[in-house]
Amino acid sequence: MDEGTIAVLVMPLVVFSIFVAPIWLILHYRSKKQVNQGLSAEEHASLQDLAEKAEKMSERIETLEAILDSEAPEWRNRA
Repeated sequence: MDEGTIAVLVMPLVVFSIFVAPIWLILHYRSKKQVNQGLSAEEHASLQDLAEKAEKMSERIETLEAILDSEAPEWRNRA
């Protein structure tokens, strides 16, 4: 192989090693650190709030279904 061909093959590896690999590693480990930290207090409070709202909605749906069952027993067959 001549020097030009070797340079064409080696240059992408050098560019990758100098520029891409360090940035890639920094971003990778930064995201791993954020995942391992878990939820913040604000995220935990928001999650609790959403869980409470979902529970209330579930109770409301059960109540509405009970009302519909008593007033229109065939409503489930129409849907």
